[in-house]
Amino acid sequence: MSLQLFGHPFSSYTMKALIALYENETPFDFRMLGPDHPENGAELARRWPMGKFPLLVDGGTTVFETGAIIEHLAAFHPGPVALIPADATAAVPVRMLDRVFDNYVMTPMQAIVADALRPEEARDPYGVAKARGALDTIYAWLDQALAGRPWAAGDAFTLADAAAAPSLFCADWVHPVGEDRAVVKAYRARLLARPSFARCIDEARPYRGFFPLGAPDRD
Repeated sequence: MSLQLFGHPFSSYTMKALIALYENETPFDFRMLGPDHPENGAELARRWPMGKFPLLVDGGTTVFETGAIIEHLAAFHPGPVALIPADATAAVPVRMLDRVFDNYVMTPMQAIVADALRPEEARDPYGVAKARGALDTIYAWLDQALAGRPWAAGDAFTLADAAAAPSLFCADWVHPVGEDRAVVKAYRARLLARPSFARCIDEARPYRGFFPLGAPDRD
């Protein structure tokens, strides 16, 4: 049985998993989630009651949470691009930066987007301001941490970059990276040009109209 990935092309975390699959040209079946494919939603719910995606099915094994999906692919479906270094010393900063991008870029970005989906009377200006402040803080930190590196953890494209690509892609839409953060802006541009992520962007393009804050006419 081939690999199956349940997700949606415009989902940031689905993009993260897709990057791993595309980097190594790993064959898989994409199980699109949405109102036009209720059978896929039902199967997702059966396998993972939380209903969160992406979700990977590999024969009799179900894997949820994107980091775990990429770990599973690295262990059982390795390819020429080693997204997680075999050397433990080299792997630690990769895994650390993966969590940095998920927790400190993706999470505040999603908080701002989620607030836009609330009814007007339920909006949380304080929470949005706090999320924007968190993004300013992490942009400043990344501008220092990534200086002199082509990719997040060094010379090789890794799990950390798979996390960075969709998080910085969307974060810059909701809270733009300042012109004074030249390192982050240049890194984001390299991510957008990476063929695996460029493919994700193109596949998600038809759904941009659903972005709650309005997708900018760029990228």
